[in-house]
Amino acid sequence: QVRLQESGPGLVKPSQTLSLTCTVSGDSITSNYYYWSWVRQPPGKGLEWIGYISYNGNTYYSPSLKSRTSISRETSENQFTLELTSVTPEDTALYYCAREGSQGFAPWGQGTLVTVSA
Repeated sequence: QVRLQESGPGLVKPSQTLSLTCTVSGDSITSNYYYWSWVRQPPGKGLEWIGYISYNGNTYYSPSLKSRTSISRETSENQFTLELTSVTPEDTALYYCAREGSQGFAPWGQGTLVTVSA
């Protein structure tokens, strides 16, 4: 069974960098043709896709967040990491990691709430 688990600080100050790690079990992040994504949901709003790192290490980001986003991976730990710089309160959201394949996004992590506040 494939499982994803987000981890990281729940509170980040404005202008700082948000950093979250997703730990994957039951599959390798280098498995062919899977894309390891970050998605967020601000309070009272819909889901927003942030970006992914692919099985071969390529990255692709949402154009609206591209200038502040970096996704990297540590294959020896089977983890991938999101960094979002210069955060504002508008970046407050429930952050999810998920695996994307030909069948869509599945599975998802349980999500972690990140609040941006002084």
